[in-house]
Amino acid sequence: MKSLCFFHSKNNWLFLAIIVGFLPIAQAQKAALPLKVNGYEFTIDTEIDATGVKNQNRSNTCWSFATLSFLESELMRMGKGTYDFSEMYIVRNTYVQKAERYVRMHGQSTFAGGGAFHDAIKIMGEYGLVPESVYDGIEIDSDQHLHGELDVVLKAIVDAVIQNKNKALSNKWLEAYAAVLDTYLGTIPTEFEYDGKTYTPEKFAKKLELDPDNYIELSSFSHHPYYEEFVLEVPDNWSWETVQNLPLDELIETIDHALENGYSIAWGGDVSEEGFSFRHGLAVVPAVPKFGGFDSPTEEVVITEEMRQAAFDNYSTQDDHAMHITGIAHDQNGTKYYLIKNSWGDGNRCGGYLYASEAYIRYKTTAILLHKEAIPKKISKKLGF
Repeated sequence: MKSLCFFHSKNNWLFLAIIVGFLPIAQAQKAALPLKVNGYEFTIDTEIDATGVKNQNRSNTCWSFATLSFLESELMRMGKGTYDFSEMYIVRNTYVQKAERYVRMHGQSTFAGGGAFHDAIKIMGEYGLVPESVYDGIEIDSDQHLHGELDVVLKAIVDAVIQNKNKALSNKWLEAYAAVLDTYLGTIPTEFEYDGKTYTPEKFAKKLELDPDNYIELSSFSHHPYYEEFVLEVPDNWSWETVQNLPLDELIETIDHALENGYSIAWGGDVSEEGFSFRHGLAVVPAVPKFGGFDSPTEEVVITEEMRQAAFDNYSTQDDHAMHITGIAHDQNGTKYYLIKNSWGDGNRCGGYLYASEAYIRYKTTAILLHKEAIPKKISKKLGF
């Protein structure tokens, strides 16, 4: 996911100064969302423990923040305590894999800061995990993530490698590329101390017992057969990994079943609609042609599979952003909402969270990540698990 992960939504600039300064240490907590937001009155139906809200700041790395927040909640669900993982350890390793593919494809693939849930899961399986306290990924003169210059420099390197006139690649280009990553993000640790013990990243991940094979991505688009896997055609799926395809109603049924049974969900989708406001902590799909704002609950569009598919086909739904769904609520009219933990700091009216209506999730979801056991058995059977 990319685009608005880089925090340039027109709704959010007023709060940038507040949000930039916030990067808390993760700790187990309920979201403690306000139950009144403008004219909306909410009741929390179910809520899953999550770590503290973080701030990706000026980096295109929401996919890493969302996935690791999800994994941190997974560990709490499993009774293994509270952890704060390094998002930039995942990003640093993924940048290398992106570069290798981009060069091998002669530049005919996506190369940018964005990514997908499976990128983080894959890196965890291959290279392990490290705590944020061990690797914060900030070497520049800032206490926040600033990747604008880094992304441009990395792209220039891989393009120069491809365009070089030597008629063959040297055996040093990847080493030079990695040195730039080390300069901006820091050298990744091969060994570290944590709670009085020495770990490698691989051994640290192994001790946590987070099996990459337990996690699956689901989507819902009618241009591919349902109950089969397909390559989700979005730019940030640079590795062309597959997702499992469900009818829309069964995707929502799966989300609800997971949350009601203690499993949280990593969510990817579009946040460019006028009904999305980080400032207000709300995301809705207003039915009125001229949306008047967030003063009170409004009638929403009834989302169909056809409408959802059309939005994806005409680019109005893109893989803008990734967040973490941690619960379900309803407003005074009985309308269902999902509690969503963002990674833009805590400077909005909901402490960094949002209430997103079911209509919004139906309309704007591109993919979700969850534990296989969170899928209803009848749906899991249709998928062949």
